[in-house]
Amino acid sequence: MLSPDSIERSRDLDRLLTFVDAAVAIAITLLVLPLVDLAGEIESDDSVWQVVRDHAGQFGAFVLSFVVIARMWRAQHEIVRGAVEDRSDIFWSLIAWTLTIVFLPFPTALLAATGSQVATKIFYIGSLLVSSILLALLAAAVRRQRPPGAPHRPSVIPAAVDAVVDAIALLLSVFVPVLSYFPLLLLVLGGQAAALVRRLWPALER
Repeated sequence: MLSPDSIERSRDLDRLLTFVDAAVAIAITLLVLPLVDLAGEIESDDSVWQVVRDHAGQFGAFVLSFVVIARMWRAQHEIVRGAVEDRSDIFWSLIAWTLTIVFLPFPTALLAATGSQVATKIFYIGSLLVSSILLALLAAAVRRQRPPGAPHRPSVIPAAVDAVVDAIALLLSVFVPVLSYFPLLLLVLGGQAAALVRRLWPALER
């Protein structure tokens, strides 16, 4: 049994994290495939810049989802730094979180053509919401392995704040269609909101 004060990971956990990283890498790579297919349709006498302008939505969807997945992976990476054992709560939280990331290329592909549809917004922003909730659950699971004051004990607050922001963004996007996906920019304020929560309710970090 590993000491809760240790940051040495079990072999099973290392293998799980390697699998998760590989799945995220594949998902983030799949985002570019529609653009690769688009490049294959360009004729020699076509204007590349005109094609880019005509398919700006696809390029925008690619950049948005690339940033989103990278941000989510970074948050997951920070959380699991303190994990030492592959317990069932950590395992299933990570696997379920990975599912939300692997699924994201599907709503990303829908954005350019059907981005205004409610179903697309639910698929896309809803995936981010579920992903943030799972990161909060993962952080809570890792915290149970790390006693107060131990190094790399993650906070649940950042992921929980992101989940709240995602829920607000989803409601705004669905019920105020003119806002489109711009409510997701609220995630930029997530760090400041998390810091405010820490100041107002310091007991949450114990």
